[in-house]
Amino acid sequence: MLEEIYRVDETVKRSIKVTKRIIAIAFIFICTSIAWAILGGTIFSRTYDSAAASDNSVTSTWGAPQDQAPPTASFTHIVQRKEESTENGKRIVKTIDEAVTTPLPLESSAIDVALDLEHRQKGLLWYSTYKVNFAGNYGFRNPSDKEESVFFKLNFPTAKAIYDDLIFTVDGTPVTIKNEGNAASGSFKVGAGATARLAVGYLSQGLNEWRYSFGSNDVAQVRDFGLKMKTNFKDIDFPDNTLSPSEKHESGRGWDLVWSYKNLVSGYQIAMVMPEKLQPGPLAGKISFFAPVSLFFFFFIMLIITTMRGIELHPMNYFFLAAAFFSFHLLLAYLVDHVSIHAAFAISAAVSIFLVVSYLRLVVGLHFASREAAIAQFVYLIMFSYAFFLKGFTGLAITIGSVATLFVAMQVTGRIRWANKFSLAPAEEATAELT
Repeated sequence: MLEEIYRVDETVKRSIKVTKRIIAIAFIFICTSIAWAILGGTIFSRTYDSAAASDNSVTSTWGAPQDQAPPTASFTHIVQRKEESTENGKRIVKTIDEAVTTPLPLESSAIDVALDLEHRQKGLLWYSTYKVNFAGNYGFRNPSDKEESVFFKLNFPTAKAIYDDLIFTVDGTPVTIKNEGNAASGSFKVGAGATARLAVGYLSQGLNEWRYSFGSNDVAQVRDFGLKMKTNFKDIDFPDNTLSPSEKHESGRGWDLVWSYKNLVSGYQIAMVMPEKLQPGPLAGKISFFAPVSLFFFFFIMLIITTMRGIELHPMNYFFLAAAFFSFHLLLAYLVDHVSIHAAFAISAAVSIFLVVSYLRLVVGLHFASREAAIAQFVYLIMFSYAFFLKGFTGLAITIGSVATLFVAMQVTGRIRWANKFSLAPAEEATAELT
């Protein structure tokens, strides 16, 4: 009788001990998750609080998104018109000189554009900056029956940029140009009914995207139009409501793209969005916010393995393991300021795994630390975190890993009698016998 009471008492004590241990581990998990939430918020704050200043800095030193429109050509005539009025009961007729501007129709456009992408980092963000070599040859027809002094004008794509090696010629003859506002202009005599060939070109630099509009915010008509674009990057992207190229061919590190139209009526533009690099700040923030999932899986695997093998890990051991996990994200958050995101990730992963393995080597043994624990940490911390580098496949990769973990855990523990492992059922049976 006394022996049975003793067994019940020991079983109850063990059950209470196991429950307290699980509660302590859960408390450690919750506290670490709160720390990760604070770290993630800090990363996003550091990223976006300085983003406005960084944007202005990059724009001032490199340029803004560019939107090039075709040049215009026109001539002006002074036309006299009569205006009648009455003063003091008398009819007065005045002759007034009025300037009438006649635009020249754009007959053809032959454009060559080369985009050279160069990413630049400011703070925790990468910016897609580029150099552009623009050259255009435009045909304007003089509709007048006499020679006219035609005024040609090229509006630059943005005021926040520099324009080097500027070319401005008509029929091969350089034109004396004036820089007024954000445009270059000049005059040249064009014969009656003749077509003048205006050649313009420049070297410049911009940010994020390059556009070519057809000179109207609404529907525009262009004739005999051709634009050839050469890029030094493969990841080409066209924004919504823009025209896709008529032809495209891979060339070296990039693409040769062609837009060719005989007589186009469209309200769309031609545009190219520069590819983005992985953003260190937002990526590190997302990984930190997701970290509790990684730690949950790691603790889950540790509990199963230690329970199956009879290894006892105190809640303080779990506390140090959680701290080693947290060190990965803390190092990553501040290393990305100084090295590339891939190097920062590799260094942080190596440090975190070293902390866990070197610690569990003392607590349990080198075999368990270097195999089960190290593999579990590599899968659930390193691989799960690296899934955020797989743009568009992050959720799928983590889902596959989670399902695979569940399958393995179910197969390995299917024959285990958990009631015996946690000594819960024996206690109930002993109590039943006493009653």
